[in-house]
Amino acid sequence: MPQDSPKILILGVGNILYTDEGVGVRAVERLLADFDFSDNVTLMDGGNLGMRLMEPLMACDYCIVLDAVLGGDVPGTVYRLTGEDLRKSLAFKDSMHQSDLVDTLIYCELVGKRPDTVVIGMEPFDFKTMAVELSPTIAERVPAMLDIALAELRAAGGTATPRQAEG
Repeated sequence: MPQDSPKILILGVGNILYTDEGVGVRAVERLLADFDFSDNVTLMDGGNLGMRLMEPLMACDYCIVLDAVLGGDVPGTVYRLTGEDLRKSLAFKDSMHQSDLVDTLIYCELVGKRPDTVVIGMEPFDFKTMAVELSPTIAERVPAMLDIALAELRAAGGTATPRQAEG
């Protein structure tokens, strides 16, 4: 990788204890299992860390957030949010991680190091039931979310190489 390659963070956020609210974290787990990434790419389970994400955010130039987003469309719809649209991911009133993420980006901006950020979000089917598995509706749509995230990664200057299946 050239010295001037942008530092890219792929950040999965959400609470994996509430079914589809954990889709962002589950998507990052799938990326880690299925791909090798260029040296300028970091993947992170941001869970619902909130302000503790400030340091990794300030250390990157470009951040791709994977998350559940209430956009009002059919479950499994994938959204791409940037700029003011990032606030749409605040729709989860039952969860703290959403407002924390936007607030954390604002604090990064205040100290002069806010990364360009895009949210690749998916409309959840069920985010109230306590269960660690994604609903079947959302689990089947995760590959579509990953395709968009990987296209975003390539556009930002990172690479992901599929791992060969063993056997």
